[in-house]
Amino acid sequence: MDLIGLLDSIFEAVSNIDAGRKGFAIRGKEQEGRISYETGIVEALSAFREAQASSDPRIRFLAEYTFITQELHFCDEIDKNAFSSLTQAMQSFDDAFLCLELVENVAGYKLADNLLPRSPKYRVKGFPKDAFHIACLAHRTRIQNILRTPGIDVIEKTLLKQRFDNLAAAQNSYVEKQKKSLMI
Repeated sequence: MDLIGLLDSIFEAVSNIDAGRKGFAIRGKEQEGRISYETGIVEALSAFREAQASSDPRIRFLAEYTFITQELHFCDEIDKNAFSSLTQAMQSFDDAFLCLELVENVAGYKLADNLLPRSPKYRVKGFPKDAFHIACLAHRTRIQNILRTPGIDVIEKTLLKQRFDNLAAAQNSYVEKQKKSLMI
């Protein structure tokens, strides 16, 4: 898998989606907007399916991070709710990337495990519910809330469901990394 190509595809897809949405609002440009929008959705869906084929949670997470970074780039600052939500998502992803580095450091991660309570509410499948899990859970909730919004195009719902599935898969493969780190 070519990571740079994957991320470039997502970057291009979000650009097309945004151009399409803006095209919908311009009289006489609706058809061009629809084509750009649908092209972007198809490109993004393909890229997220490619990312899901990877067993590395970092690739899945980078795909989603790239998507939300682009969404934030195109987000109008007047839309305070979306701007705030995307900014918070990026911050939680930044914390999650630190966990990805730490989980590969066996001694360091075992020490971190000892710092977290053993209560099931602080555990995922028996492993520490760290920033990676929290980011996945929060972002999946965000995507579920978007899916509940009336009027979302069916093709966009397909993309949202794929992104949701990728986060679940990333979380499962992260649990495997936790298992390797803590069972050695």
